[in-house]
Amino acid sequence: MKNTLQQQFGYLFNETILNELNTIGQTKQYTKNEIIMDVHQELTAIPLVINGSIKVLREDENGNELLLYFLEKGDTCAMSLTCCLKHAKSKIRAIADTDAEILFIPSEKMEKWFNTEPSWRNFILQSYQIRFNEMLETIDTLAFLKMDERLEKYLTDKVKVQGDTTLQITHQEIAEDLNTSRVVVSRLLKQLENQNIIKLSRNKIEVLNF
Repeated sequence: MKNTLQQQFGYLFNETILNELNTIGQTKQYTKNEIIMDVHQELTAIPLVINGSIKVLREDENGNELLLYFLEKGDTCAMSLTCCLKHAKSKIRAIADTDAEILFIPSEKMEKWFNTEPSWRNFILQSYQIRFNEMLETIDTLAFLKMDERLEKYLTDKVKVQGDTTLQITHQEIAEDLNTSRVVVSRLLKQLENQNIIKLSRNKIEVLNF
C-alpha cells in the first residue's frame, strides 16, 4: 500500500502524511454497485479513492436519486468531509461505479492535519472547490440541457472517469442516475447509436465519439 500511496499522492503529501496514511488508514474493497456510504449514516472517517470510480448521489423524500458527481482514483468526497467536521449524518449516497478500493482515514486525523499540514489543507480545500464546481455543473445541466444532451454528457463523463470507452451499464442504471425512465433512456440511446456516437450491446455501451 505504501508504494501505491507514494505513486498517487507523493506529489501532494510529505512523507509524514504518507507514512500515517499507510499506518492508520483502513483499506476496503467494493464491488460494482455496492453501497459505500449511505444517507443518514454516521461518518467517522473520510474516503480516499485508491482504485476504481464512485458515483455520489442525492436522494429526495420520495426515494428518487440524482447523480451529483463521480469520484475517481486520487479523489476524496467533499460531502463526507463536511459531515465528519460537523459530526453530522451523511446526506448523500456513494456507490461503487466500478470495482473499487477505498482508504478510510479517521476524521480526527483529518482535522489535525488540516491545522498542522499545509499540503493536506491545500488538498482538502482543492477537493471542496472541485466538487463545488461539479455540483454547479450538475445544476446547470438540469436547468439548461435537454435530456438527450444530459445523456450524452453523462456517457462522456463516465468514459473520462473510468478511462475506458466501453461502459458496462444497463439502460435502467442510466435512468436511475439521470432520474428519468428507462424507456426514455433506451429511445435516446438508440438515437445516439443512429448518429454513430455510441454502439449498443447487451448491458454494454461503446462510446465512439466523445
